[in-house]
Amino acid sequence: MENTGYTTLTRQSGLLREMQVIANNIANAGTTGYRSETLIFAEYVQKVENGPSISMATPTARSISGLQGALQPTGGTLDFAIEGDGFFLIQAADGNKLTRAGSFSLSAAGELVTHDGHRVLDAGGAPVFVPPTATDMRVAADGSISAEGRLIGQIGLFRPLDPNDLIREGGTLFRTMGDTEPVQDARIVQGFLEGANVDPISEVARMVEVQRAYEMGQNFLENENNRIRETLKTLIR
Repeated sequence: MENTGYTTLTRQSGLLREMQVIANNIANAGTTGYRSETLIFAEYVQKVENGPSISMATPTARSISGLQGALQPTGGTLDFAIEGDGFFLIQAADGNKLTRAGSFSLSAAGELVTHDGHRVLDAGGAPVFVPPTATDMRVAADGSISAEGRLIGQIGLFRPLDPNDLIREGGTLFRTMGDTEPVQDARIVQGFLEGANVDPISEVARMVEVQRAYEMGQNFLENENNRIRETLKTLIR
């Protein structure tokens, strides 16, 4: 295969991966706390002996959008949205995770948990405990939890030191390769949930653009294949 074929195949592979990312964003446009993502492409220029250089663009990483999603009122006592930067810290079986999905409940032991049973952690990294006798539970903007006017805990907000360290581990869960730090400049809103920060119209427009680019590459490969076949037939004669 000639260099043009290899270059086109590399481009087709990247476009296919980008299409998968866009499709995943659109599929989760209604998922609470979902963060959209995009592919980051890097260009590699390789010198060819006795010929021109070859430029190839390859997807090397994914970028998680930090845009604020719309806050949707629910009235739920254990529904929380984050306004600003930061994530809830969740204790999973394979380590701590970050999430913006704030629809929680209380376990039989009185711990604040996600729908998957993962513990929600406080500002000090310990599970958030709500006494079974607690009534009229209120959560302040800084995450402080009070019941009947008495402080009983605080929901923690954290963020990675490097935003590019975020790695998706499911629909709304993330892990980070580096350290996290407490967030002081965000606020928690009780009785609300944050919607996905996906712009469906922009995603659909981008999908059409990627699809057309993929079809152009496919047509080029088919035409190139036909050209080579006709050349071989001519030589064999």
